[in-house]
Amino acid sequence: MFLIHSIDDGRNAPLEQLPAGAITPKVGLALTQTDGLLAVASGTTKPSYICMAQRAAAVASGTVIPVIRVGSDMIFETVFSASASSIKLGNKVTIAGDGLRVTATTSSGVAEVVGMDGTASGSTVRVRF
Repeated sequence: MFLIHSIDDGRNAPLEQLPAGAITPKVGLALTQTDGLLAVASGTTKPSYICMAQRAAAVASGTVIPVIRVGSDMIFETVFSASASSIKLGNKVTIAGDGLRVTATTSSGVAEVVGMDGTASGSTVRVRF
């Protein structure tokens, strides 16, 4: 999951309430907007929002959920979904299909690696979008 690690000016990110598509909201889920509804951001899709709601099942399309808007001054903490032994600080990686982690794929990456606690699958990594 993408959790706020820090924001450059130290402010708190305000919550927004936006309609979601038929997704299962999870705190820290990377989201984008498609046709006015929130959808999972994965692969080379840069997220515009991070989900702040947790549900056990998918919500009906149009259900309003709380999110925070992603800013270039925010650093998020998540984990690698695969071994990242070739990843270096400054590389841009893609988002895993679940929208909760990053991959070790740099081709057309959208998440800039700004810190790592290791390179094994499951290791903590800090990224900026």
